[in-house]
Amino acid sequence: MDTDPRPAATTTPPAIEPDGKDWTWVVEARCPECGFAASDVDAQGIGGTVRDLAPRWVAVLHRDDARRRPQPHVWSALEYGAHVRDVLRLFDERVQLMVEQDDPVFANWDQDATALAERYDLQDPAVVADELARAAAATADRFDAVAPGQWDRTGLRSNGSVFTVRTLGQYFLHDVVHHLHDVRA
Repeated sequence: MDTDPRPAATTTPPAIEPDGKDWTWVVEARCPECGFAASDVDAQGIGGTVRDLAPRWVAVLHRDDARRRPQPHVWSALEYGAHVRDVLRLFDERVQLMVEQDDPVFANWDQDATALAERYDLQDPAVVADELARAAAATADRFDAVAPGQWDRTGLRSNGSVFTVRTLGQYFLHDVVHHLHDVRA
């Protein structure tokens, strides 16, 4: 972990090119960047997989260079970790909505705007690690609690993409795995 508890900089970091890709295709095809194949994921194993991945993220956030961007326009491990923490929280909420409501429509979430507004770059890596671990446990528990008859319940993303609880879980896991690839963990 960084030995200096202060953030590396208090000025706004260089802007990151917003990710405008529609990643929903990963539910049907292997990701050529990270190798993850969402369609291979057994829905009942999602919770366990989240629990298995969380310690890897905690270790990433405790690296000495967690705050350093590898390039000015690429997120640091800290920024990716804060993003994954928020992804865990968001998908916990979305699964809850899908199980409790018929065909909920998810509010739009702009990950890039959130990263800037929440100043991911200035957060404490140790705090983010703890929050990520708690969010992972809660999200894993949420997926573990999905009853057999609930995996095909549907929800809609704000862009109109339709997910079942199963495909939402597969899509979500890709994000968590892909960003481990991004931070070389």
